[in-house]
Parts: sequence; structure tokens; C-alpha cells
Amino acid sequence: MTDVEADPAILHADLDAFYASVEQLADPSLVGTPVIVGGLGARGVVAAASYEARRFGVRSAMPMAQARRACPQGVFLSPRFDAYQAASTQVMAIFRSYTPLVEPLALDEAFLDVRGARRRVGTGAQIAVDLRTRVRSETGLTVSVGVASTKFVAKLASDLAKPDGLLVVAPGTELEFLHPLPVERLWGVGPATSAVLRRLGLRTVGDLAEFGEDALVAALGDAHGRHLHALAHNDDPRDVEPERALKSVGHEETFPVDHVDRDVLTREVVRLADRTAARLRANGLRGRTVQLKVRFADFRTITRSRTLATATDLAADIGTTARALLDAVEVAEGVRLLGVSVQQLSNDGDGEQQALPLGVDAETTPGDERRAALERSIDGVRSRYGDGSVIPARLASGRPAPGPPNRGGDS
Repeated sequence: MTDVEADPAILHADLDAFYASVEQLADPSLVGTPVIVGGLGARGVVAAASYEARRFGVRSAMPMAQARRACPQGVFLSPRFDAYQAASTQVMAIFRSYTPLVEPLALDEAFLDVRGARRRVGTGAQIAVDLRTRVRSETGLTVSVGVASTKFVAKLASDLAKPDGLLVVAPGTELEFLHPLPVERLWGVGPATSAVLRRLGLRTVGDLAEFGEDALVAALGDAHGRHLHALAHNDDPRDVEPERALKSVGHEETFPVDHVDRDVLTREVVRLADRTAARLRANGLRGRTVQLKVRFADFRTITRSRTLATATDLAADIGTTARALLDAVEVAEGVRLLGVSVQQLSNDGDGEQQALPLGVDAETTPGDERRAALERSIDGVRSRYGDGSVIPARLASGRPAPGPPNRGGDS
């Protein structure tokens, strides 16, 4: 085996406290202060916390009320997803300058397979050092990187390197790295699985690796047991998949109070459709299926969807469809959460012929084109002046204060 072949070449790059870091870059007065991003309503949750806030015990997915008690001196901000998308796009472009084999997992993290870049740039570790330097100098953000022979170990390494660190796991040392870690570090071990494993006396990954696979399957089920047994032995054959396409683009929010007023909910659907359309355009996508998600006061959740004759990225089309779906839902028991998403996605420039909507003749298409041009102009204004600089007329007054999107936090 040559030195190049022996060099680990899978990188997991994870931006540190991403949302909070973007906010600190936008407002230098926030540097060094506890910054908490998330829903500011009574039911809000933390989407991201700066490392200054984490010292007070604030964590992603924590109820915002609890975060305020833990860190009353913190700066609490609503998410600005357009700003986070713009920063992510810049960072992902840096990643792709090293290799086309980049698999984004979220706005703030990605796997890279740099095998093809090693002879040109250097070892996997040297590429990671260079990448971290460039991200900091070109964007002002910091990124932690794990380098290993498998995706699983690279991800663990980046987690352990945080914040602003680099950890390389050399080939042949993976089990030495893995086995002392607590079983909770394995993908798929949540609180319920952890309780089962600890009842079996399995506290470390090494304990689990020594436990018989058949016994683990008997305790956890076939798929879950075999999955964890494989990971404990660093058996992770997955490749970095750069073409992993988005299946859905959407936006959902939890309200500070349950809503029974249909007019209020209709305004919220319009706003969610507007945000969803903007995200589609930012990603160069259109979609054909519009889905409405409704969670009621008792946490019962339903979805309703409708497929359009042609793909769209326009808020007018998405909003009209989502409002029609909402009209068919009984809301008297109170709505806790609404979501609008678009599925059956295709690239904006894939050459799909845009059919006329039913009941629309050729004389109306210039208006459709004007609407498309208007929405894209609005994107430019919002990019420069913020998400709230232009809003649909329906939302100009009477809008309830939203809670946070139900999204995972960053690290």
C-alpha cells in the first residue's frame, strides 16, 4: 500500500455555531457575547447558540424560555435563513474547489472525498488545514474538520474537534479511537436505545463491539442491531454522494398560541408559501407537489397535498394551492403548527416546458411572466435589506408572531 493509499481521505467539515456565527459576523458588537438564535415566542426553541451562550448551558432544541432563564444576559435573535443560505453557498463553493465529491448534509456541514485531490494539494490532513484556513479568511467563519477512512469516523472526529479544531484518525487506528467512546456516540443510539444497551451492561462502543451480533439483534431488532454492530467495528462502506438531491423544500413554524381563526391561518399559509418559494429559487429548483402540514393542539398531525400540472417556484402558485388545502381542513380545535413544502423537485433550468394552468389562456401568460420577474426582484431586495424588507400585502398587518421553524440546530 502506498503512502497516498494509506492516507485518510474522507473529511467531515462542520461550521461552528453556524447561525450564531453568521449573526456575529453581521454585527461585530455581538462578538464575544452570548447569542441565541431561535423562535422568540412562548413556544420557541433554540435553533443555535454561540459558544459563549453554551457556557451557560444553552443548547440547540432547548425551549427558549429555559434558555432565557439560563442566560438572561444573552442576545436573542430570530433566524434569518436567507443570510445563512448565502453564507452556506460561499462555504460549499470553497469545499468544491478541492473536490467535486461534496455531500452537503445541511447548510453548515458536508462530507468531502478528497482522494483525487491528494496528489495535487497534499494529504487529507493537509487539505483539511488548507480548507479551514480558506474558510476563515474568505468568510470569517470557523469550521471543525474530522479526517478518517470512513464517513462515520470522520463525523465523530469533527464532533470531538469542536470548536475550531481538526482531528485526524489514521488508518488502522479507527477501533482504538472508537472503542473508548460512550455508546451514545453511535448513529442511531438515542435515549431509548441507550437505556436498553446500558441495561445490558454496554456502556462503551468497545463493549458493544464485543457483544455478540445475534444477542444485539435479539435486544434491538434485526436492522437496528446489525447497524450498530457494524458501526462498532467501523464497518461503514458508504461513499460520499455529491448528487444527493433535495426531495423537499419548505418552511414550517410553531405558533406561540394555538390558532382557531381561519383568517389568521390563511395569512400564515401565505407567508410560509412566500418563504418556500424564495428557498426554491435560491436553490435553482421548481416543484410540482404542494404539501400542507397541520399540527393540532393535541399534537395530532396531518398532511394534505396537491400536484400541479407543471412545476413552479412562485409564491402565488404555491400559496393559492396551500390555501385551498387549508380550506378543506377543520381548524376549530386549534392549530399549533403549520408547514408548507414543495416536492417532486426539478432544476430550474432543466428545460421542462411550463404548461398553462387550467382555465388560463395565452393572453394571461405575460402576467405570469411579470409575476415571476417581480418575485425574483423581491429576492434581490431581501438579499440586500433583509427578509422583512418586502412582504406580501396580505401580511402587512394582523400577522401573529411566529415561533421558530422546526429545524435541527447547528453545532
